[in-house]
Amino acid sequence: MNSSNSRRDFLKKTSAATLATLGMGSPLAGLLSSCESKITTTADSVILLFMAGGMAHTETFDPKKYTPFRKGMESKEVLSTFPRIPTKLDDIFFSEGLENIASVMDKGTLIRSYQAADLGHILHTRHQYHFHTCYEPPQSVVVPHLGSWIAKEKGALNPVIPPFINIGQRFTVGEGEELKAFHSAGFLGSEYGPFLIPDPTAGLDAVRPPVGMDTKRFESRNKLYEDLMAAGPMGDFGSDYQKESLKRSMEQAYILLNSPEAKAFDLSQEPKESYDKYNTGKFGLGCLLAKRLVDQGARYITVTTEYEPFFGWDTHDNGHTRLKDMKKMIDVPVAQLIRDLDQSGKLDRTMVILASEFSRDMLTEGRPDLKVKDQVTVPDIIEDLKNYGMHRHFTDGCSILMFGGGIKRGHVFGKTADERPCKTIENPIKIDSIHQTIYHALGIPQELNYEIEQRPFYTTPDGKGKAVLDLLA
Repeated sequence: MNSSNSRRDFLKKTSAATLATLGMGSPLAGLLSSCESKITTTADSVILLFMAGGMAHTETFDPKKYTPFRKGMESKEVLSTFPRIPTKLDDIFFSEGLENIASVMDKGTLIRSYQAADLGHILHTRHQYHFHTCYEPPQSVVVPHLGSWIAKEKGALNPVIPPFINIGQRFTVGEGEELKAFHSAGFLGSEYGPFLIPDPTAGLDAVRPPVGMDTKRFESRNKLYEDLMAAGPMGDFGSDYQKESLKRSMEQAYILLNSPEAKAFDLSQEPKESYDKYNTGKFGLGCLLAKRLVDQGARYITVTTEYEPFFGWDTHDNGHTRLKDMKKMIDVPVAQLIRDLDQSGKLDRTMVILASEFSRDMLTEGRPDLKVKDQVTVPDIIEDLKNYGMHRHFTDGCSILMFGGGIKRGHVFGKTADERPCKTIENPIKIDSIHQTIYHALGIPQELNYEIEQRPFYTTPDGKGKAVLDLLA
């Protein structure tokens, strides 16, 4: 399968789904969200720290035998390119460069058995779509993002703060259109879509008019925007529900614009000592912004290292040297976020998740029993440091960290094999279980659904996702 054809097909079908969704009326609740859930909630807020691009489990939170680089070594020798380090948990090790996160693992759970989906030819944005929506793309409707379901069902903790905030991802790099396909509330309505902050250092710009534009001019421009929307696809195909939802989203933006809470988006307000701890770049400052927004009542936040093909965790070459930089980017701010939330008492009711769309391996593309077409050439003999690292996409053993919001402390779930292929061998867990565990902690029942295209549409496919209670205290 040609990757460009796969991407083109993905876009065509998701574009058709967008038009189909615009034509829908108000979704009919199969289980009224206003009803009191019988689930005892353990979380109020969720922060997803997304390692976009494919974070190798054997190089981060599930290290295997370390083989140092030497010219002339065989690729098949390489399982981990970093030595292991101890964590706060007895006999549990991480790879070198993650010392700070290792020091807070007594506060959370380490999952070592996440299995990503089999979606055929591996395309990052297809797997990211699946991770964030729980549905395999493409679909006949625009599927709501995890954050949108939470925003719709739980509402805002603070009516001024957007209930779903996405920090760090631009749509002007790489596969921008494919990324947009799942950053949506779909049939739930625009008011539950993501409030986008591509750069956390410019977070305040997201809640105020551009420099030089007064309020009156801003209101005039907003009226023009409404006119353009009315004359476009929304006006022609949008249902009354969709139009009202869009109007409410604009009204919420106005409220935020003039509120004292808008200062939470301004990182210059943070004390220098705290700011410096998080300042490892955009991702680190995104973690700081997430902490500030949770303090003000944010419901759901994604902070991403950002997906751009062949950058970041997308290590098709220079895997070892690239991961050194990625670890420097995430290690201190992730640990500091957990410490700060714990110290303030917010961690008890804030679930923090660190995850990636899939893992990596030097040799296996896909999974051992269902290999797919290789997308990178790995030499049998390594002569250059650039070929030392995790180049191929691996879906049969991925690591996820979970903290707070009712998650067990000091717990390890699942196991992968110590020898290649380093696949899951105990307690496999898939995305529908991850989603439903999050929903369960928030008090969103498994049976919740809306009638879309005259059929029930659940938070997980067919409503079959089940919470993994062993992850919860």
